[in-house]
Amino acid sequence: MAMITLPVAAHAPSPWLPPSILRLRSPSTTIRSAAAARSSAPHPLPDELHLVADIRSPHNHIRVADVSRTAAGHPLAGARLLLLDAPGNIHSLSFPRSACPLTSTYLDVFATLPPLLPASASSLAVLGFGAGSAARAVLHFFPGISVHGWEIDPAVVSASRDFFGLAELEAEHAARLSIHVGDALEASADAVAVPGGFGGVLVDLFAGGSVLPELQEAGTWRRIGRRMVAPGGRVMVNCGGPCVEAEEEGRGGEAVKDATLRALTAAFGHGMVSVMDVDESWVAMTGPAVSSAPEEAAAWKAKLPPELRRYVDMWRPCLL
Repeated sequence: MAMITLPVAAHAPSPWLPPSILRLRSPSTTIRSAAAARSSAPHPLPDELHLVADIRSPHNHIRVADVSRTAAGHPLAGARLLLLDAPGNIHSLSFPRSACPLTSTYLDVFATLPPLLPASASSLAVLGFGAGSAARAVLHFFPGISVHGWEIDPAVVSASRDFFGLAELEAEHAARLSIHVGDALEASADAVAVPGGFGGVLVDLFAGGSVLPELQEAGTWRRIGRRMVAPGGRVMVNCGGPCVEAEEEGRGGEAVKDATLRALTAAFGHGMVSVMDVDESWVAMTGPAVSSAPEEAAAWKAKLPPELRRYVDMWRPCLL
């Protein structure tokens, strides 16, 4: 999952935590074997986490946990976490005591996309909605943007409404936020797409601690680009990285990240994929490289809140 100094309790998250789907470790956490990681048994939680909810669904073992506000030096002190995979990867987080929606994770990078949307398309799609961390930031900072989110597990949506304030977010932004329960990669997703396509698509699709295998196929990205993205629109993707612990042997984060980037490049073309690598968390973005156009980068920054501007300078062309 991103960062910036935030007014969270007595502690502010440190810059750029290990990421994407973040993984928590502490001295008390058991380091399990590869065989154990492939089992359905979840890793024990670190001592500084308090379990709030434990839910089983056909898709996930869902755990909601709070990081103690008094955890000495913990970068996520005061945060509420959504844990979906046995290894302890974090899929969403929030700071309930803060009015600021930023998270100190890669999710904040997702919130920088709206200024790059074409003028004719003011809607974003979020494929892999989780508890809505990225959508919350987009809705907060960009009142002219509407968001459609897809989440395959209705139990995750229910838990997000109960424990992450999603019900209140839906009520506050009833005209701008739509949540669809279903497989984001199925053709049914197209049926509710906005006319003309989305100006931007945020992709954060994981299962079993790994980026979905379909996202290592160029055909998947071509379908997303053809069916969901408006002309001139962009796709931003959480590609994982070495920080991600997969349940399945052979699905390590580094190899899957590289395969996902190769598929993106094959689908969108060389020179049309940029990457950001921070603390072993990789985010990719399609479209012309802003890093090679100083005037475009400056214009992008000018349309972002100050907390998000530094991310513009972190993009570079993908060379895979």
